[in-house]
This record gives sequence, structure tokens and C-alpha cells, in this order.
Amino acid sequence: MQSENRLFDDFVKMVNGMAGTFAGMGREAESSAREKFKEWMGGPEFVGRDEFEAVKAMAAAARDENEALKARIAALEAKSTGSASKGGKKAGA
Repeated sequence: MQSENRLFDDFVKMVNGMAGTFAGMGREAESSAREKFKEWMGGPEFVGRDEFEAVKAMAAAARDENEALKARIAALEAKSTGSASKGGKKAGA
């Protein structure tokens, strides 16, 4: 009986060792898959939220500045055409 029990104990130890090995392989595969997914998702095509918000704020500021410059140009053009028509009438008179 002693030898059968010992054989069974060795078999149980071997199965436990294999289970531990397979569990370790599973954890390693999961860790590797997570790392690959993070690498794929964090590639150069994607930006972080902070960078996105910063660029969004810069674009809004540029739009505001563009509108202010358009208004300034329109005022200068109106002033320029106003003085050109005044000067043209005097020269023609």
C-alpha cells in the first residue's frame, strides 16, 4: 500500500506542478496581450486627453484672433475706400 500511495503522491505533485506552470503561462500571455493592446492603442495616431484639450484651446484662441483680424481688415478697407473716394473727387474736380 505504501508504494501505491507514494506513486499517487508523486502523480499529484506532478499535476500540481503542471497546473502551476499552465497558470503562469496564462498570466504571462494575458500580460503580454495587455501590453500589445496598450502599445497598439497608444500609437502615434492617438493623443492624450491633455494634449487634445491644449490644442482645442489653441484652435479656439486662433479662431477668436482670426475674427478680430477680419474685423480690423474690414475697418481698414472701409477707411481706405472712403479716403480714396474723397481724394478721387477732389482730383477730378
